[in-house]
Amino acid sequence: MTTALAALGGASRQSLAAARSALDSVLKASSAADASALATDLFAVVAALDSSTPLRRAITDGSRDAASKSKLAADLFGKSISASALKLVSDLAALRWSSPSNLGDVLEQLAVEAEASAANSANELDRLEEELFAFSRIVVSDGELRQALNSTKYSSEGKRVLVAKLLGAKIAPSTTRVIGHLVSGLRGRNIESTIAFYSAATAARKERAIAFVRSAVALTDAQKEKLTKTLSEKLGQPVRLNVEIDTTVLGGISIRFADELIDATIVSRLADAGRALAV
Repeated sequence: MTTALAALGGASRQSLAAARSALDSVLKASSAADASALATDLFAVVAALDSSTPLRRAITDGSRDAASKSKLAADLFGKSISASALKLVSDLAALRWSSPSNLGDVLEQLAVEAEASAANSANELDRLEEELFAFSRIVVSDGELRQALNSTKYSSEGKRVLVAKLLGAKIAPSTTRVIGHLVSGLRGRNIESTIAFYSAATAARKERAIAFVRSAVALTDAQKEKLTKTLSEKLGQPVRLNVEIDTTVLGGISIRFADELIDATIVSRLADAGRALAV
C-alpha cells in the first residue's frame, strides 16, 4: 500500500475497501476508452477537492447523514462528469472518512486504477508498469528534469508538454495518459513520491486482474483457457492466471481473485463436512 493510503484511519480504511469494490462494479465490462474517461473525471474531482478546504470538509462531514453528502456531491459535479463517475463519487461521499483529505486520496487511487484497468483492456498493463519504472529512473538520474517537475514555476500543462517532448511516441498510449496525470497532480508531494504512488496503484489494479489458482495437478491448456474465459466474463475485465501446483489440496482447485475466494478443493469439502457433523 502506498504511503498516503497506509496512513488512513480506521473509518477511511473501511471506506477504501468499499470504494475499490464499487470501482470494480463500475469497470465491469467497460471498454478501455470508458475506463480512461472515468479516470479523467475522477482526477477532475480530486483537483476540485484539493482546491477548496471548505468543500472537503462539507462533503466528508461526519455529522451529516449519508444522503445529504451524496446529494451535495451530485449538486457539485452532476453537470461536469459522467453518470458512472458521479455515482461512484456520490457513493464515496456517503461513506465515513477519518480525515477530509482522505476522500481525495482514495479518489486519486481509484483514478489511477481506472487508467490501469484501461491499460489492461488494451493489453498494455505490463508495459505501463515497465514504463512507469523506466520514467522513475529517468527522473532520478536527471536533476534538471526533476527540479522542473517539482517546481511551481511550471504550469500543469507545461509539465505535460515537457514530458511529452521527452518521451515522445516511445511509450504506450496508456502510459502517456498516466504520466500526464502524474506530472500535473503532485498534490503537495514531490515527483518521486508521486511516481511511487502511481506505481503502487497500478500494481494494486494488476493484482486484481490476476487469478491465483492452486491445484493438485497441472491444468491443461484447454482448462486454463476455459478458466480464463470464465473469470474474465465474471469480472468483466481481462484476467490472467497464476497457477500453483499444491499437492496438499488433494483434489479440485482453489481460486483467489480480487476479494473473492472460490475453494473447491477436497480439503475444503472435508473441512465443511466436519463442521456440519460437529453441529
